[in-house]
Amino acid sequence: MKIEEYAAREIFKEHGIPVPKGGVVSSLEELEDLTSTLKFPLVLKAQVPVASRGKKGGIVFAEDRRDALEKARHLFSSSIDGFPVRSILVVEKVDVLKELYIGYVIDRGERKVALLASPYGGMDLEEISREHPDTIIKYLLDPLVGLKDYMARNVAFKLGIKSLSKQFTSIAKALYDIFIKYDCELAEINPLALTNEGLIALDTRMIIDDNAALRQPLLQEEKRREFAYVDLGGNIGIIGNGAGLTMATMDIVAHFGGKPANFLDIGGGARADKVERALKKLLKNPRIKVVLINILGGITRCDEVARGILTALEEAEKIPAIVVRLKGTHEEEGKKMLAEKGIEVFEDMEEAARKAVELCR
Repeated sequence: MKIEEYAAREIFKEHGIPVPKGGVVSSLEELEDLTSTLKFPLVLKAQVPVASRGKKGGIVFAEDRRDALEKARHLFSSSIDGFPVRSILVVEKVDVLKELYIGYVIDRGERKVALLASPYGGMDLEEISREHPDTIIKYLLDPLVGLKDYMARNVAFKLGIKSLSKQFTSIAKALYDIFIKYDCELAEINPLALTNEGLIALDTRMIIDDNAALRQPLLQEEKRREFAYVDLGGNIGIIGNGAGLTMATMDIVAHFGGKPANFLDIGGGARADKVERALKKLLKNPRIKVVLINILGGITRCDEVARGILTALEEAEKIPAIVVRLKGTHEEEGKKMLAEKGIEVFEDMEEAARKAVELCR
């Protein structure tokens, strides 16, 4: 399974690999907050499991805050190879002297881990490696020995960065440790940038073996991906289970004169903790005056939804009006739990939407 760049970046950072300063955002409000802590120009990178994002419009540069917001708005409304952009990694732009490459893969023929490196990193690496295969440096690593310092230093010499061989060795060993620790099929930095301050990982990538799910919490987390979220700028927060139901909820809110603040689909079978995180996300949005939660429970249990709602509200500092429509599995239990806390529950989607719009006015 491909791990999105922002998650891989955090792992690389934890293992001592230098990365540009930045963070991930899933709304324009979060972007505004983040940009106040960063220096322009910035790089905005769409977080989708797609290669060559730069050639497909998924990586853009921003010179100031207005430029960043405008380009982020465009990214959030776009999709790349069929994947909608729901989050953006925002980092400070680095002055690059040269782009290099380093990565580890499984060489199945040799039954060993292969270290790959190249003095030519970046978007054109694949084309360059096909045209000039001699530029690819390859080391097969004995699993009982791993990567030794002399091997990494030798690669640094071949890359033409002898003066940075100590730092390169540190990065190469950290990347190898990540590859082994997380049961990777691929772990790479492309490009690994040479700068006046040394080496820095500009793009981080991991693919974890699906067969390692039982011992990889990260893989388990990626498989139950949080939720589909798109910011829309209105003042009525929307939570639904299923893309069709969520879009229908947005449409009916608009039909009654309301302005949806977002699209948030928690998917099927969401447990209480996922519902809690979804609602907390909306409660952080100061524009939202009403939250409309529309659940048609099949594999999603209504009592789990109710439990997640109540937990989120218990910890919230400021609570907007909450309108809930629950229908389906364990419906009565869920309704009872919410009613005990004074939250009215509707059976009809139109009634719930109309109520949400009225409360917003």
